[in-house]
Amino acid sequence: MTKPTPTARERIVAGAADMISRRGLNATSIREMAKHARAPLGSTYHYFPEGKQQLATEAVRYTGAWTARSLRKALEAGPVAGLQAFLALWRKIVVDSDFRAGCPVLAVSIEEPATEETPAALAAAADVFTEWESLLAASLRGHGAEREQAAQLATLIVAAVEGTVAMCRAKRSTQPLDDTAEQLQALILATIKD
Repeated sequence: MTKPTPTARERIVAGAADMISRRGLNATSIREMAKHARAPLGSTYHYFPEGKQQLATEAVRYTGAWTARSLRKALEAGPVAGLQAFLALWRKIVVDSDFRAGCPVLAVSIEEPATEETPAALAAAADVFTEWESLLAASLRGHGAEREQAAQLATLIVAAVEGTVAMCRAKRSTQPLDDTAEQLQALILATIKD
């Protein structure tokens, strides 16, 4: 069975997510995103008539959905397996990019918006973080953690992993991921009942 070929729109969104993960949103133009995706600039504006913010919003949602699918599948085996898969996913991105790429969701979250209004990409990033936290919290609750403790630990996991990815890029090492993995796993095991 062959994998379906991504559409031009999907290639542009994936390329934008990759560019944002490497350079941030403000340092990436829509022209560069189109070039990186090997797509004509005109087709980029065709698919994203609202411009860069629309494309960035779609890139954040794409990353969120892709990560959530992986996390959801791994969490079927429990919260420790979910944590390990979450960490492995980001390790692969950091290592495969030679420590040049991180998380586009985080990249969009930390940049100063151009206006007082909350940009759609920032709102999408908040939704993505909430979804990841919800998936983790549900798994923790399903394995005996109390509701509030599960929610707080899920937030800690997402925050720790996102921060650790940034540290790996800065240090050009996966050691922060290893250290974080060990401590988060210990917290999960101390929290769950099975």
